[in-house]
Amino acid sequence: MRAVTQRSFGGPDVLEVVETERPVPLPAEVLVRVHATAVNPVDAYIRAGSFPLLGEPPFVLGWDVSGVVEEVVPGVTRFAPGDEVFGMPLFPRAAGAYAEYVVAPSRQIARKPAGLSHAEAGALPLVGLTAWQGLVDAAGVREGDRVLVHGAGGGVGHVAVQIAKALGAHVVATASASKHDFVRSLGADEVIDYRAADFTEATGDLDVVYDAVGGGYGERSLRVLRPGGVLVTAVDREDAALAAAAAAAGRRFAGITVEPDHTGLEALTALVESGRLRPHVAHVLPLEDAAKAHELVESGRTQGKIVLTP
Repeated sequence: MRAVTQRSFGGPDVLEVVETERPVPLPAEVLVRVHATAVNPVDAYIRAGSFPLLGEPPFVLGWDVSGVVEEVVPGVTRFAPGDEVFGMPLFPRAAGAYAEYVVAPSRQIARKPAGLSHAEAGALPLVGLTAWQGLVDAAGVREGDRVLVHGAGGGVGHVAVQIAKALGAHVVATASASKHDFVRSLGADEVIDYRAADFTEATGDLDVVYDAVGGGYGERSLRVLRPGGVLVTAVDREDAALAAAAAAAGRRFAGITVEPDHTGLEALTALVESGRLRPHVAHVLPLEDAAKAHELVESGRTQGKIVLTP
């Protein structure tokens, strides 16, 4: 099969397409023929060596996948060959989704939402689960809550806005001015241009802040949370000083790391099928353009997600 690998850490140009052996599923796993895989910021950090999650190269990046079950190991009962599935298997261990085939534990994937293309479904798992696990599992967002989403035009943020809205929240969002129309179209009730206004002066009395940006946003966000409010961060999850500051201010700190979860994927599917969630795919590129996809992700200007199609 073809896959994108790298032999050293570095810029996007270290990514190359090679021929390699097709993976073999173990007990409780299925083999999936990949139709689409998304590129996420974590991929770029790992490629560059700034987040050495997968150890030393060579390795194949990628976790998001949408595709068709090719082979099922005897004993797996959730799927059969020909089923369309999606998920982010094995994270944080290597899944190797920048490839024509991947293996996945059967309980870490789910049936692909029928209303989404493979490109859209491939864009959803990592950002969707990151948003769902933060807003639902960690923060317990309920109808009537006031929720602020930082980085609302990005991969995680644009899904978090839709999930929060679907849960019945009043959604405040920060985004650059060029993304305001896009963020409003997702359901945001208020949008703040973080370059032109200080969000700590433009909003307040919030029940939940979801931070997908980092860089000091978490600490500043404590000022706009009501007593007992929750700061959810997918960026500064290990920041003990931030956690202590939240506790001292009478707020709750929830640092999250996304986990594979078929139950969460099925909840996302339900939102998709009810018309309340749709991932936005900004670019669909062939596997050979993985380097270009990384350049786009690192530019920070993309709305929604970037997808590779083997």
